[in-house]
Parts: sequence; structure tokens; C-alpha cells
Amino acid sequence: MTAQHIDFPALTTHQRYKLMASLIVPRPIALVTTLSAQGVVNAAPFSMFNMVGEDPPLVMVSVNHHNSQGRQKDTATHILANGQFVVHLPDEALAAAMHACATEAPADVSELDMAGLTAVPSRTVAVPSIAEAPVAFECVLHEHLHNDSRHVFFGRVQWLRVREGLVDTETWRVRLQEYFPVARFGASFYVRTRDRFSIDGDTPAARRTAIDEI
Repeated sequence: MTAQHIDFPALTTHQRYKLMASLIVPRPIALVTTLSAQGVVNAAPFSMFNMVGEDPPLVMVSVNHHNSQGRQKDTATHILANGQFVVHLPDEALAAAMHACATEAPADVSELDMAGLTAVPSRTVAVPSIAEAPVAFECVLHEHLHNDSRHVFFGRVQWLRVREGLVDTETWRVRLQEYFPVARFGASFYVRTRDRFSIDGDTPAARRTAIDEI
């Protein structure tokens, strides 16, 4: 196989973004709610997101410094102000509303209202959760990194709310038969997660575990 070589430091910021965002796919999506000082619930999707670890239980969300209007994104402003946010994992049923939340609404307008979503109280943070989301991680700010282009927030999970029946709390297995999250493939393109396959492990337990219950 022949290879193409690209000198990354020689590229512009936009060129690096295009290559990384197009090649590192599919990416899980965090639909993040935050709360303004005026009590407005903000919701925005971010695909530069992932799990970081379990002890402590951390998730990471990377947020651009500014929106297209040149002001700091509301998500970053609110997290920096109060240190709380909720990460939701959108599934196929929530995909269109999640995408609608990417609209740059005025700071005094809630994207939940625009997308027809329902805010419900969280258990451990002041930031409301989204009732329609199958998964919601309530987070407090654990660490904040700041670079030339982005705020990187590490959230420590305080509470988990999941759709009824999704988790077996005796075995702590997730029942995936009815859980179909979507992932980002770039621009306005997304992928489904219905096409699942296994590569057998070496242990009997790995071979015995069903792909729809892990």
C-alpha cells in the first residue's frame, strides 16, 4: 500500500480541522444543556466529545471559543460561570431535534423551545435535563483546559438518568436492543448504529456475551 504524507504544522488551522474532522469518524455526539444566569436553558450538540475514564467518571467536551457572530459560545460561558452541565446522548428519535439545537439562537432564547424538547429537573445540578433523551449524564466541572481555539471541559459525572429498561441494575448490563444512538460523520451527515458485528475474543465470556446486551 502506498501512502500520502502531509506536514501538519505546515497546514492552516482550517485545513487541519477539515482533515481531522473528516477522518476521525464516526464521533459520538454530546447534546449539552447549560443554564444562564438569567435562567435560560441552552442546548447545543458537540461531536468533539467522549468518555475519558471511570475513576473518577469523566467525560470531555471541546467547545469553540466563538460562534459565527464572534461571541463566546453560550455553552462555554455558562460552564465557566457555574461549573455545571448535562450531557445527553441522542438516538435516532432525537436526531432531528439535536441537529436543530445547533442553531445559533440569541442568548435569551432556549434551543429546547425551538426544537420542541422538554426540560425536566436534574437530581444533582441546577441545569435541567432533556426528557426525550435516552441518556443524560449530570456533570460538574472537573477540569478546564484552554488553548488557542477551544475550551476543553472535563465533566465529572454525578448522576445518570436513562430510559426505563435500558439498564439491568442487577448485572449492570445495558440492553441495546432498543438503543440506537447516532454519530457524527461530518457537516450535516450522521450515521446510525444498527449495523453491529462482533469479533470474538479469546475468553469464553467474550464469546458468550450478546451484542445487544453488553
